[in-house]
Amino acid sequence: MNARARNVRNSATRAPHGWRDALVAVLAGALAMLVTAALGLWAAGAAGLPDGGFPLVVAAVVVMAAGGSVGLAGDAGSLVGAQAGLSVLPLSVTLAGALPIAYGFLRPLRHRAVAGGRELAGWAGRVAVLWAVVLVVLSLLARHTFTLPAENLTGDGSGDGSGDGSGDGAGDAFGDVLGDSARVGFRADIPLTVVIGLLWLAGVLVLALLVSRRAPLPPRLVRFQETVRPAASAVVALLLVSVALGVVAGLVVMVVRGHPAQTLAVILLGLPNLVWLAFTVGLGASWEGKVQGPFGLPMPQVLDSVLRTPDLSTVNLRTLAAQDGRVWWLLVVSALLVLGAAFLMAVRSPARTRPWQHALHLAVALTLTVLLIGLTAALSARYGLSLLGIGDLGGGLSGEVALRPRLWSALGIAFLWGLAAGFLGALAASRVHHRHGEAAPPEEEA
Repeated sequence: MNARARNVRNSATRAPHGWRDALVAVLAGALAMLVTAALGLWAAGAAGLPDGGFPLVVAAVVVMAAGGSVGLAGDAGSLVGAQAGLSVLPLSVTLAGALPIAYGFLRPLRHRAVAGGRELAGWAGRVAVLWAVVLVVLSLLARHTFTLPAENLTGDGSGDGSGDGSGDGAGDAFGDVLGDSARVGFRADIPLTVVIGLLWLAGVLVLALLVSRRAPLPPRLVRFQETVRPAASAVVALLLVSVALGVVAGLVVMVVRGHPAQTLAVILLGLPNLVWLAFTVGLGASWEGKVQGPFGLPMPQVLDSVLRTPDLSTVNLRTLAAQDGRVWWLLVVSALLVLGAAFLMAVRSPARTRPWQHALHLAVALTLTVLLIGLTAALSARYGLSLLGIGDLGGGLSGEVALRPRLWSALGIAFLWGLAAGFLGALAASRVHHRHGEAAPPEEEA
């Protein structure tokens, strides 16, 4: 009998996971990211990039989606300098990789009540080692230089059609300065990519443990699951539902307005960037940014119209509604999403949890969510040419796109929304608890 009990105890504590499970989880995540990035870039028209650059650009997009660093560089001759910078997280690709990795990490741990901290650390370490190898391989591939013929940059000199030849003269002079060609390229920073990519992976795995109601926790952390997990799972459900609504809206736009390739590119590369930005705007948060030059990022026309100004523009419900009154519906959708998350959190919480505790839990969770959105959905992109480092050469070639949140005010707004919605969700969920005969929280003594 003692031997049998010992065997049961050993089988319960033995880790049901190993390198094979870690390899499956990592490869599934990497493959999902590669496929999503490739399809999105193909829809955006990048399949025809010269010099076999398409697969290398795909690798670069996956590196950026994992939080890695990809730098841009240009060379337009001895007298002309090129400045370029890009900071953007293609969140569709990020989400495509995070979901299978999180599922693969949690799957071997199912049907477990408790897991030791050393066991979880060892299991996460296996995943991290293999993910680091994937990041190194992708970083080695994410480097390429494109050659841009000078005649494509200077134009044909047609100018305004006046026929006085001044356009041709300016184009020839510009071509003489540039030389035979200009070059622009990209290169991943391997050490920085590995470090940030592992931090990204750690965030994914920790969030997966917080969200899952069945994943085991170390004994010391079990007491926190009743307060942390309902709120974490509720806000993650909010984010995923908003993305699903964005996909539906994108498909409707694709059918009604056409441009299927452009819409598909947005869905596969940056849909969460737009949807989560719209969610924060619906809550009342403000963003600021600008779009200048011929370059830009795929975004709704109403957002481009607000941002395309000489100075920084403010993006909020008021400025967007001045372009299209239907933007006010963002307030309704955001409110419903927050109230739904509040109700879900309250239903999954113990019945003894008091309304003010629900309100505080959701306020903290929603504030952290808006902070995450602000850090990941912000973007910055710039490209320009300068002669001897002074001014812009060829103003039609320079461009800048920037968008960032007014973070402190957004966090304050999110906290207030969480307090109000959490309290209302607790009142609604109390009826569900009473209907199922669960004990209500004891009344406090006077």
